[in-house]
Amino acid sequence: MAARLSAWGLTPIVTSHGDCIRIEAYVPQSISPELWRELLAALATADCFGLVDSSADGRTLWAGVNKKTPAAVHAARGHGHQP
Repeated sequence: MAARLSAWGLTPIVTSHGDCIRIEAYVPQSISPELWRELLAALATADCFGLVDSSADGRTLWAGVNKKTPAAVHAARGHGHQP
């Protein structure tokens, strides 16, 4: 997921928290509807995700991936390995 975000020009921050990996990236105000669709498709591969929209800090998307997710779920996500 982090590689996909980087490919779209975003700068992902990946952190490990116990059983979960958290991926965050700042989202500029001026992105196309097509990129939004691609971002949502990428986020849908995570176990949980969200968007924080703050007038002070801008928009940040986040995704959480459980490190113990079965390999079958990784295959369904289109990845053999997260992030």
